[in-house]
Amino acid sequence: MKKLMFFILSLALIITSGCSLYNKFKKQKGSGSQVVVVTKGTIKQTVEATGSVSPLNRVEIKPPMSGRIEKILVNEGDKVVAGQVLAWMSSSDRAAILDAARSQGPDQLKHWEDDYKPSPIVAPLSGVIILKNIVVGQTVDSSIVLFAMSDFLIVLGEVDESDIGHIQIGMPSTITLDAYPNQSIDGKVSDILYEGKNVSNVITYGVKVKPMHVPPFFRSQMTANISFVVMKKDDALLLPVIAVKDMPDGSKKVSIPGQNGKPEMHDITTGIESNDKIEVTSGLQEGDKVLITRAKYVTQQGPQSSPLALGGGRPSSTQGSRQK
Repeated sequence: MKKLMFFILSLALIITSGCSLYNKFKKQKGSGSQVVVVTKGTIKQTVEATGSVSPLNRVEIKPPMSGRIEKILVNEGDKVVAGQVLAWMSSSDRAAILDAARSQGPDQLKHWEDDYKPSPIVAPLSGVIILKNIVVGQTVDSSIVLFAMSDFLIVLGEVDESDIGHIQIGMPSTITLDAYPNQSIDGKVSDILYEGKNVSNVITYGVKVKPMHVPPFFRSQMTANISFVVMKKDDALLLPVIAVKDMPDGSKKVSIPGQNGKPEMHDITTGIESNDKIEVTSGLQEGDKVLITRAKYVTQQGPQSSPLALGGGRPSSTQGSRQK
């Protein structure tokens, strides 16, 4: 009999201890506390914008007369200097004379080719050929664009008017293209346009960004994403943004482990804020631990009996609330 009583008491003690540990584990799991450590690193505050690759100065080259293209000396992407011959063309009169001489034999053709020289198409500035719009033998007039040139490819960004006040001449920026998302190019703001654009009641201003170097894969009209670096700081004390609580009085607080094991609220001051990180300027040191907590959610329980049944009680007003 004594052995049976001892067995029952031991079993009851084991069950009680197991339930206690389970409830403690459940409570800790529900609270969702996470410990993060204050670290040092680089943080940047940026303004994001979209835009496109555009020539700084785009020049269209048209023929000085009507006639026929005889020879083309350049292709798209070629770098040329001012005064360089891009193509040769015959005027309408020369083209007609050469066609007639060609029917009379090679001697007549050579005679007229030597006496009646073709006209050159000359580059008006140094730069890159971004458009070749002709082929040999094509008849052209003064309205047709033969070539388009760019002296320098830049990125023209469209910045929202709410952010334009942060943009300054000389501000560093990072450029990425949709076509080459893994290739980033450093640049600087070279100009801010004075006239805005109104698209669907949204005002944007053009901002010219000059790359520090133009990569070979740059093409005019490519879609670009620009990140303007408003502020940057190295060796800053950093925390996740979600670890910092904004108080009604405008102060900032974090939750830290207390001496008795309970979380305590602690005042801090902050600086630069990015999408996921925030700088701590005072109140914490590198290596300090901060808690990220989530309130435990108490699931709603159904009433023990229907409120319409005889003697049935109303469900408690505290059910389904969040523990604060």
